[in-house]
Amino acid sequence: MGVRRVAKGVSDFLVETVGEVVAEVLLSLLACAVLGALVLIAHLSWSFSPRVTLAGAGLLSLALAHGAWTAFRAPAKGRGRRGLAAVTSFGFLLTAATAAYLLFYATGCDCP
Repeated sequence: MGVRRVAKGVSDFLVETVGEVVAEVLLSLLACAVLGALVLIAHLSWSFSPRVTLAGAGLLSLALAHGAWTAFRAPAKGRGRRGLAAVTSFGFLLTAATAAYLLFYATGCDCP
């Protein structure tokens, strides 16, 4: 009985370890793909029109700043976030989550 329990414990440990390694590899590959797609979008946008790229980056920065401002301030009493405030807050939180994900997983991409 002791041998079976030890064998089951070892097999559970191996399955968990292999699962974690596979998940780590998949998350790293996804992070490298997202980072590559962002670089490709920036490159294609800049090659199409630098002025439009800078204008778009400025508008995106304004939207993210508004989202951060609305996300970290208390809404008026009796009112939740509505309309533009809800959209920019969601955009800011999505961008922040993506940046944190890339910070943790895309640092090992070894991109040339």
